[in-house]
Amino acid sequence: MNLVFSFVTILLSISLTTAVNFTRVTEWPDKLASRPHTLQDGISKTDNLVLVHMAVFEEKMIFSVEKLKGTSVTLVSLLMNDASAKFIPFPSSDMHEYGNCDKFEVAAGIRVESFGRLLMLDEGSFHCNAKIWAIDMKNKNQIKLIHRFSFHGPMHDLVIQETPNGKYFAYISRVNKQHIVVYSSERNESWIAYTPGTEVFSIALSSEGQEPVRQLYFSKYDSTELYSISVAALRNGTRTANPKLIGKWSAIPNKMEMDNHDTLHASFLWKNYTSSWNTSEPFKEQRFHEVAGLNSFVWPITFAWNERGTLYMTVFHEKRVPKFELFRVEDSATSINASSGKFNFE
Repeated sequence: MNLVFSFVTILLSISLTTAVNFTRVTEWPDKLASRPHTLQDGISKTDNLVLVHMAVFEEKMIFSVEKLKGTSVTLVSLLMNDASAKFIPFPSSDMHEYGNCDKFEVAAGIRVESFGRLLMLDEGSFHCNAKIWAIDMKNKNQIKLIHRFSFHGPMHDLVIQETPNGKYFAYISRVNKQHIVVYSSERNESWIAYTPGTEVFSIALSSEGQEPVRQLYFSKYDSTELYSISVAALRNGTRTANPKLIGKWSAIPNKMEMDNHDTLHASFLWKNYTSSWNTSEPFKEQRFHEVAGLNSFVWPITFAWNERGTLYMTVFHEKRVPKFELFRVEDSATSINASSGKFNFE
């Protein structure tokens, strides 16, 4: 049975002091969504597309797709100015093949670094270890297999810390594991930093302005607890980290992101809202946005910022007729009002 859902993609560019007005750009009727397409032309609604993680670069949105029976791809893209609103296998359909260790198997967390490369976690399969791929979106989507890990199995998300020499560290969460995976692109090496008694799930990284005391924030698996760890300790190769308990969210976070003002944002499993916390102050959760009438799908909301500081939010409805709506924010400010939670739709 195909999973029926709809989702709303909202472009948010939010002022510190004013409510934000959203203008509907377009919406796509069901008859267009149900039109048959080949994989090269786009993906029809008959595919079991459950969008889990999201990244944005220029005019393109990229999503990792939950691996369900009948799902033919694991990474898709959507052009914002494409009136047909077709999901396209990214970067091409021939790169998706479960069980092939040299192809995309099961995409998990995705991030875009400053050079325009999309980094993608790949869980691998029974015979193939997990890996990191890079897709150079500024250079005709050239694909490079960056690193193969010593393990396979469920992975969740990653964050990237870029270094002055053009290299980066990636900090990676798996599912229900008491450790963080650290990857150094300069050395092309990965290692495990154990977090005894604490399974790591959603993760976020404080901004560059916090150097040299940048923090990695993470939620405990199947818990509302929020922790932090010094990034310096992880970079220096520590094998056992000592996370600090920061506080407790109102629900279990699935996705966490830091904005450019070091406000931490979170969406939650089975919840119809997102929350935020100003990390320069003692922990206090504030409701950021709530979606009225949202059917509580497992991953109802995901979001990402683009390179210009614009926030994109995707909302899923499990039991409604499939529908896609795109909204534009007229306000040109790029910072976040984490306390107002006021949104006006035209």
